[in-house]
Amino acid sequence: MKESFDVPLVEDAKYYEVDKSYKDNARTRDYKKTYREFLKAPDVFWEKIAGELEWFRKWDRVKEWNYPYAKWFVNAQCNITVNCLDRHVNDSRRNKVALIWRGDDEEERIFTYQKLYHEVMRFANGLKKLGVRKGDRVCIYMPIIPEQLIAMLACARIGAVHSVVFGGFGVGALNMRIQDAAAKVVVTADISVRRGKSISLKAIVDEAIINAPSVERVIVLIRDKEQPVELHKEIEIDYDELIADVPSECPAEVMDAEDPLFILYTSGSTGAPKGIVHTCAGYMVGTYYTTLHVFDLKDNDVYWCTADPGWITGHSYIVYGPFCAGATVVIAESTPDYPDPGSYWKLVQDLGVTIFYTAPTAIRMFMKVGEKWPNAYDLRSLRILGSVGEPLNPEAFEWYYEMIGKKKCPIVDTWWQTETGMQMVTTMIGEPMRPGFAGKAIPGVVADVVDKDGKPVKPGTGGFLVMREPWPAMLRTVYKNDERYRKYWETIKDCYTAGDLAVKGKDGYIMVIGRADDIIIVSGHNIGTAEVESALVSHKAVAEAAVIGKPDPMKGNSIKAFVILRVGHTPSDKLTSDLIYHVRMTLGPIAMPHEIEFVDKLPKTRSGKIMRRVLKAKELGIDPGDISTLED
Repeated sequence: MKESFDVPLVEDAKYYEVDKSYKDNARTRDYKKTYREFLKAPDVFWEKIAGELEWFRKWDRVKEWNYPYAKWFVNAQCNITVNCLDRHVNDSRRNKVALIWRGDDEEERIFTYQKLYHEVMRFANGLKKLGVRKGDRVCIYMPIIPEQLIAMLACARIGAVHSVVFGGFGVGALNMRIQDAAAKVVVTADISVRRGKSISLKAIVDEAIINAPSVERVIVLIRDKEQPVELHKEIEIDYDELIADVPSECPAEVMDAEDPLFILYTSGSTGAPKGIVHTCAGYMVGTYYTTLHVFDLKDNDVYWCTADPGWITGHSYIVYGPFCAGATVVIAESTPDYPDPGSYWKLVQDLGVTIFYTAPTAIRMFMKVGEKWPNAYDLRSLRILGSVGEPLNPEAFEWYYEMIGKKKCPIVDTWWQTETGMQMVTTMIGEPMRPGFAGKAIPGVVADVVDKDGKPVKPGTGGFLVMREPWPAMLRTVYKNDERYRKYWETIKDCYTAGDLAVKGKDGYIMVIGRADDIIIVSGHNIGTAEVESALVSHKAVAEAAVIGKPDPMKGNSIKAFVILRVGHTPSDKLTSDLIYHVRMTLGPIAMPHEIEFVDKLPKTRSGKIMRRVLKAKELGIDPGDISTLED
């Protein structure tokens, strides 16, 4: 890791104030006072939040911190689905709309909390019928449809550990995740639908489980009723048949606070993705709290997070946080530009969406196509706008604020990670917003920007974004790799190191600049350089490869690959196309290189490590910095 660095910073950059009514009516009415109260008594702060939820058994202690390991709500017993479903079904929210799904063809399905509860119970009983028990791993590889969420909640209901894999991943990525988690069951659908076209998911699963001996059964939801796929009865079972004759009641498994809830794989800098493990109680409390307070959620809100549940944003802010909070949640299979660039705004208008949470990539796409699209729809229902996935640049912030929010909606630009489980840094509702800056640590979180020795950097100087104290929704380990978990806390002494570079202004606002390690953020998705490189090298023509991220006005970054060919192969347009297609089939479309350059050698240290920053510096025409360790 490099030393701290100077960053051009305009300390008198403009602030946006929101209407006083937002602050007066916010759940966190006084950020400074609430933050001081948290610092004075952290355990009391979190105990109060946890006390709003239902438990089988209350905790003996709020927190047990044995650096670098934490336990939260020690010896408590709970089940997150009791708070997502039962407590709403048993009170006045029984007939409240829990979930609205809009398909690619504008098909619509609506679930009340009562209906969602019974659908989850049936699938939970279906899993039990197949022999799935507490602690078993279930891989969920599905499109954005209600059954994806139902499968997640059903696993949590019976104590099975789900591993959701983004439906855009290819065979190699899916196989790796199934194998690493030793999944007993895979839940999928025959097809996903994107831009009016059907994409076969089952064909990908068929190939991905060939070398996955742990898989005993594959559950397939048949969406195409006109041309149903043929199922291999010895291993595959129809989703609808599985739940046809099971009860619609299923008792919640009693889970210890620290029992695992799910494993979610995120890109790593060493090739294999990391299986981030989140546990039951702390994650439940953290996502419930942030959903309520960061979004200032009210009981009559219609809440739409445009993420895919295959990523942590979908886990925390489509499923667990919003349902714990009793929200009306919108999910959609549509894309922001199909059938035209007004598709999202039409949905906002049709459903009366009040809270809209999306990625900077989408916002920049909206900017590019022009304001005529949002202006064609009635967006007056919107009251809170959110951003997630990567830094929101000032130009995109201002466009979002003026064109979508009509200069009245607060923007919560949130920073957090798969590892943190919950939002960590933002501008709380009612506080002045500063374009380019995510904001401050939320009450409940102690964040800082430091040098490599853990000392706070001076205002206007860049450093490493860290957390100085544990928080409830934090990861507990990396599956089968606890040494990798410890590195988060040992890279900089006594701090959780996020791997992001940041700047802190004199006012305490934090600007997140980007990754410090070998991760490329493409359209809000974290792509590991080593994973793409491994996919390239698996092609028969490639001897060695290195990839970098290049700034892209729409995606944030695009991927460029530098490739050394094996003897007997020569560069050509056909080979370039073949390699891009090979990565697509191995990892999925999100990981495809935008550009490939064939080279004779790669810059390496004397120990053989590829120096990607040198490649990137040369590509961008900037100073590569210290190259004294280069081999040549």
